[in-house]
Amino acid sequence: MLKLYNTLTRKKEVFKSLRNKKVNFFVCGPTVYDFSHIGHARTYVIFDVIVKYLRQKRYDVFYLQNITDIDDKIINRAKEKKISPQKLARDFEKEYLKDIKDLKINSVTKYARATEHIKEIINQVQRLLKKGYAYQIEDGIYYDISKFKEYGKLSKRTVLQAEDAVSRIDESKEKRNKGDFCLWKFSKEGEPVWPASFGRGRPGWHIEDTAITEKYFGPQYDIHGGAKDLIFPHHEAEIAQMEALSGKKPMVKYWLHSGFLTVNGRKMAKSFGNFIFIKDFLKENPARLLRFLIIKTLYRSPINYKEKLLLQTKKELERIDEFIDKIQNAKCKMQNDKSKFKISKFQKDFDLAMEDDFNTPKAVAVIFELINKGNSLIDKNKISFNDAKNILNLLKNFDEVLGINLKYEIKKVPLSQEILNLVKERERHRKQKNWKGADEIRSKIRKMGYGVEDTKKGPKLKKVEKVEID
Repeated sequence: MLKLYNTLTRKKEVFKSLRNKKVNFFVCGPTVYDFSHIGHARTYVIFDVIVKYLRQKRYDVFYLQNITDIDDKIINRAKEKKISPQKLARDFEKEYLKDIKDLKINSVTKYARATEHIKEIINQVQRLLKKGYAYQIEDGIYYDISKFKEYGKLSKRTVLQAEDAVSRIDESKEKRNKGDFCLWKFSKEGEPVWPASFGRGRPGWHIEDTAITEKYFGPQYDIHGGAKDLIFPHHEAEIAQMEALSGKKPMVKYWLHSGFLTVNGRKMAKSFGNFIFIKDFLKENPARLLRFLIIKTLYRSPINYKEKLLLQTKKELERIDEFIDKIQNAKCKMQNDKSKFKISKFQKDFDLAMEDDFNTPKAVAVIFELINKGNSLIDKNKISFNDAKNILNLLKNFDEVLGINLKYEIKKVPLSQEILNLVKERERHRKQKNWKGADEIRSKIRKMGYGVEDTKKGPKLKKVEKVEID
């Protein structure tokens, strides 16, 4: 039974999608004005793992992620570089998607740019104005948080606390309340602009997400993910916008938030000299190392990135790789009877970990428990071909979720003509009841790395020196 920790209720809840096994899943994407850093990687890797697990359990997941390609940060950076905001956004979007590809994040169904949903954004602003939740002042259209009585329910802030926290955001002396946020910014010279009935301009930050999710999911959907720092004011604003528009609650059934990633105990900042871009990390290290480092920690918990943690993670990956190499090259016993090694226990334990709010550290612990058991069987020369094959297939199954690129070999090597000829010759000896000759050929075949199992349908060859997975 899958349980998720819901930020909205502050407790674990049994997961039940709104429409059978169909799951609509949205995660806030990047604002493309700079390269992505390893803190971004933390969020996007973990939601990649979560979506892959849901799909492995036969959920039909539509994973939607937005791309914020119009924003104050983009406009300001473009001015510094003396290029257009559109070019800057496209350039850094390409860099983001390259990082995502390099990190083996491939679960996203659709990336949706804000600038390709201006019509939907304008429509939402118009409806909020009509319903009385929005108002116009000199520099744009603003959301009146006093009209939405549940403002603060996700972050657990009172309206007063909310106002104090955002007094520096969307600053305008004309605002009705300090915490009111901008839905539409009226045009300024040299900035991107779109026509609208209420005035030429561009969208605010919060409105793009609800416009995009309403288009693809409707007013209510299953899961919204993002980093913890987006809970307030961004996700709070999303709720206020969409629930005011639709009158339906909740906008999102389950809110999932990833914890912070610090570097050497401090928040990442260029001034601290601890800012690590994904591209720079990947110049020195394999992508699987960063994925595994992230996965080893529960998604809601903080990660303090430091050299010691990186070295420890390297050693753990090496231990997994060494075991896989060892089991592929183990001298396996042929067993016709059922193995006493219960592989299903490890699949069950892995699922129990993932069903407990996607507890990846516990899931990783299952892998090492499996390795301990496998090593014990190999060292005692008690591992059968089927045991080895089942262990490798199970690791492959786990890796389809975790994406740490385990180093097993998947290709099957074709049998040589020499082995096939020996099998035919042995069959002739068996038909002539020349058991001694048949046994001698069986020994020859075994020395070449294969065991022969006689079945009603004829002889079956199984690799005994190097085990391959299906």
